[in-house]
Amino acid sequence: MTKKMTITSIQKTKGVRPLVMITAYDALFASLLQESSDILLVGDSLNMSFAGRADTLSATMDQMIYHTNAVCMGAKNSFVICDMPFGSYTTKETALLNAIRVFQETPADCVKIEGGADKAHIVEYLTSSGIAVCGHIGLLPQSVRSEGGYKVKGKTPEEEAQLLKDAQAIEKAGAFCIVIEGVKAEVATEVAKAVKVPVVGIGAGSGVDGQVLVFSDMLGLFEAFTPKFVKKYLDGAALVKDAIKNYSDEVKSREFPQEIHTY
Repeated sequence: MTKKMTITSIQKTKGVRPLVMITAYDALFASLLQESSDILLVGDSLNMSFAGRADTLSATMDQMIYHTNAVCMGAKNSFVICDMPFGSYTTKETALLNAIRVFQETPADCVKIEGGADKAHIVEYLTSSGIAVCGHIGLLPQSVRSEGGYKVKGKTPEEEAQLLKDAQAIEKAGAFCIVIEGVKAEVATEVAKAVKVPVVGIGAGSGVDGQVLVFSDMLGLFEAFTPKFVKKYLDGAALVKDAIKNYSDEVKSREFPQEIHTY
């Protein structure tokens, strides 16, 4: 078993080697994912891939705490990030109360919040209160309704300038790493160069300091749609369906259970 990452060791990977981050929502998959990942992210994306919702917005603190505890139980040797769900950090005081819940009720190592310069004061308030924070800039899933969809960022000089400002602002506020999502690759690369903390990309090209994917996307388990940035490393849905069909056929034909499966 590899040694668990810390904030210090995560930051020391900058310029040395890419970080591997994967989402996890339960103890079973967390135990399978931990061996080959540096960081497990309990993302509010669970609301879509786990709960079947259209977006992440209805995820609650109770849900995030429940799933974070499950992941921590299954992967005791992993650095675990808990997503702060929509509405849980509208003010710095609300953010602190909810982040304290995460730290008191789970073994999570940090929280993640979406937003750039506009959320820097919240990041600073949390970090100054002993809460480790991972930032999240670029495409913000929690803003999908207000923005009218999932829109790639960094297409204009103005957007590039804002992304640089966002990354530098939350770094200054104390974020130890940053997730950058749905950003033009060349712009994401410049953002990673502009800060001293690791920048982990999702749909942001290979020029950043690491990558994160939703596990059910990369394993081919989520069939509703496949984002352009996702590579399927397994045709998981087909394999599962084939296995279930084999079980069903054997039950119907009484081939299962056999004597070796019987007390």
